[in-house]
Amino acid sequence: MNATTRLGATPTAEGTTAFEVWAPAADRVDVLLYPDGSDAGDDATAVALQPAGEGYHRGTTDRAGPGTRYRYRLHRADGTTVDRADPASRHQPDGVHGPSMVDDPAAFAWTDRGFVPRPLHEQVLYELHVGTFSPEGTFDGVVDRLDHLVELGVSTLELLPVAQFPGGRNWGYDGVLPYAVQETYGGPDGLRRLVDAAHARGLGVVLDVVYNHMGPEGNHLDDFGPYFSDRHGTPWGPGLNTDGELADPVRRFVIEHAVGFVRDFHLDGFRLDAVHGIVDTSAVHLLEELATAVHAEADRRGAPVHLIAESDLSDPRLLRSPDAGGYGLDAQWADDLHHAVHVAVTGERDGYYVDYTGLEDLRTMLRDRYVFSRRYSAFRKRTVGRPARELPYDRFVVSVQNHDQIGNRMLGERLSELTDLEGCKLAAATMLTSPFVPMLYMGEEYADPAPFRYFVSHTEPDLIEAVRTGRREEFAAFAWQGEAPDPQAESTFEVSKVDVALAAAGGEHTALFTCYRELIALRAELTLLHRPDAPDVDAMPVPGRAAVTLHRTDGREAVAVVINAEHETVDAVLPGDGWSLRLATSDRRFAGPGGPDAPVSDAGGTHLTVPPRSVAVLRRLPPHAAGGPAAHHEDPS
Repeated sequence: MNATTRLGATPTAEGTTAFEVWAPAADRVDVLLYPDGSDAGDDATAVALQPAGEGYHRGTTDRAGPGTRYRYRLHRADGTTVDRADPASRHQPDGVHGPSMVDDPAAFAWTDRGFVPRPLHEQVLYELHVGTFSPEGTFDGVVDRLDHLVELGVSTLELLPVAQFPGGRNWGYDGVLPYAVQETYGGPDGLRRLVDAAHARGLGVVLDVVYNHMGPEGNHLDDFGPYFSDRHGTPWGPGLNTDGELADPVRRFVIEHAVGFVRDFHLDGFRLDAVHGIVDTSAVHLLEELATAVHAEADRRGAPVHLIAESDLSDPRLLRSPDAGGYGLDAQWADDLHHAVHVAVTGERDGYYVDYTGLEDLRTMLRDRYVFSRRYSAFRKRTVGRPARELPYDRFVVSVQNHDQIGNRMLGERLSELTDLEGCKLAAATMLTSPFVPMLYMGEEYADPAPFRYFVSHTEPDLIEAVRTGRREEFAAFAWQGEAPDPQAESTFEVSKVDVALAAAGGEHTALFTCYRELIALRAELTLLHRPDAPDVDAMPVPGRAAVTLHRTDGREAVAVVINAEHETVDAVLPGDGWSLRLATSDRRFAGPGGPDAPVSDAGGTHLTVPPRSVAVLRRLPPHAAGGPAAHHEDPS
């Protein structure tokens, strides 16, 4: 028996497989091997693991090659035993209740050597749910639709969680075996095929991971040891034991998961779910330790790996360096832009939208990075956040639609169901011309009519009813009408599938897709829109109107974005002259009403009449580059 330094089952160069499990709750641990591929009956071969100190059990055998199914048999002090899947299982071919399987990452033939993801300020993320992005609901189904994403112009896929969950329908936040990749999606090799194919097309891949809790069904970690804390609860169940007795192996379990997925799946980053739910009173927070380890692995592979946190605390500590008392993460989701734009285009003000006024909040966010920076929240009934003006804009990921904001509505309506085409284009242009890192949600680029509803496929009746009740209670703060769809019903899942072919179907679907594609291309061309070394954006309100003009200059060239959320025209004034119109969401090419007319300059600046519910993007070059000081109209095509 030889010790290994990796959790789970690891094939070795010598043709053996090394096992390591942390199980301080067991007196003794055996590996039960099922060489014939079945775990039925009592014909399993038992291989005893050896205690290795600090609650670890290790061993090596030549009878468990890749593809071998296995379980751990835990021998308790009272003489009883229980058989469980490996907490660090890398493959669960029969689901959360079945045995684990030995996976060999080294057997996959990668072709992505030399791929390097773009820096964050150049990225446009595309969030998708594997199970509903294609009719197949698999990683290979996503591969078949990568050309659509290349044509759109996005840079990076952001996958909702793919950790093994119960059944075949789930958002992914009920995963219970985080090292294993959901079998119904295609298992570990399916994820590798997707990443390899994405890299071949120049697309990075970021994975959503959940380190604040584990799902309920199939969760047997308590049989192994104190993985969870009785002091730190979350809305979704007990939090992980990050800072109590025997916390070190739990922290290792989290960190080795992330490092292993970078190494074994060539991932380019992680979206860390709800990090405000990770409570850690240690001197070195788990997030800081995680960032240090993942960035070290990135250095070893020679390409960056970005850690993007979801948090509702408006706390710049997440992004500041450890030397400045922070955790050293690369970016965080900033939902403030979504909320501000949502209010501006829909008028909704219930629930958490009560805290937002519309485009005025965008001015605050551009200045302080958070709308809530020591500001009182009527929804939370307390003061929230602190300013982070020293942080560059590319440390914040923004969206106007995402899985949370759509899926946590009672009926899962997309923005295109809540506003008209002009409202959708206004929202898209506000996001894609902002200096923050933009993220789209699957289907928004062509107004897919499918909702995205909350769905599960649990097998335990009490849990199913608890989920139904919990969903109804979540909607109490909103004035939504109707009956909440049943999360357990297969129809709730099926109706949530998108159809990317609609992008080329003509009509408003194609018009919106064309608008998104040209906005993304313009963002790449006008680098001043997103360059992190440029001065802050100057946000100027149009007095008395729901409109704002965003202006940014580096002393040579300048860009301006005029956002008009009014239902009538608005006259905006830009500083100086020499401005040219580069794109207008009201253009007839995007199924708009047309306009605006070319900007007109006088002694007071440049005047532009912006059509209702539209966005205009303008650029000013130095006189020698622009052909003189007179304002002119460029052909936006």
